[in-house]
Amino acid sequence: MDNRPIGIFDSGLGGLTVLREIIKEVPNENIIFFGDTARFPYGPRELGEVKIFALRIADFLYEQNVKLLVIACNTATASALSDIKAKFNIPVIGVIEPGARTAAAATVSKRVGVIATRGTVGSKAYDNAINKIDSEIKLFSNAATLLVEYVEEGILEGSMLDKAICGYLKPLFKEDIDVLILGCTHFPLIEGSIKNCCDGSVKVISSAIETSRDVKNTLEKFNIENDGEIKPQRIFYETGNTSKNIL
Repeated sequence: MDNRPIGIFDSGLGGLTVLREIIKEVPNENIIFFGDTARFPYGPRELGEVKIFALRIADFLYEQNVKLLVIACNTATASALSDIKAKFNIPVIGVIEPGARTAAAATVSKRVGVIATRGTVGSKAYDNAINKIDSEIKLFSNAATLLVEYVEEGILEGSMLDKAICGYLKPLFKEDIDVLILGCTHFPLIEGSIKNCCDGSVKVISSAIETSRDVKNTLEKFNIENDGEIKPQRIFYETGNTSKNIL
């Protein structure tokens, strides 16, 4: 048993969807969450720049003695997962591989769609992850930048959001996809509206849910679960204007 906390980070609100699912999956765990809101959004930034941010945050969380690190951001996962894994001697989990693995198992037609940030789409991280699992699967991606902005502005429902969602999904539907990956951790916050646009014809995969399952499996694999004897602590840091800029 290991009572050290799990470290989780993202650029903004999206990582809270991963945090929520992790708490559901492993409710006894202590958690430190870091939101890099001062540098949000990561999606439009160059991947090299995002890697620098991600490594700095990983350094900070490692100094807090975390036992497991979760990169709760698709763009940060795409840019820095391999570097962070190589740098630290603790398990590190990103959000891309869990979603890709689940989508590959779910597709019948072997035609999968993904909506994500521009940075994630441009990185080809989902293409590479899917190809490693099944090279016969064809992946079709669309950068849904406006949806991230809507979520950050608190626009989680309404006709304007629905119109934007369906606009981003229309090109993917034309490719006859049968599975859609929510390739940004903001998107589970509008998952209901996304599913409405899919009209039941496409299975929607949330990377937040799949990542939380990987967290549970990893804790069990390395025998580092919290013993649950003391009420778990949840600590939050952020770099926005309303707080001390830590990094």
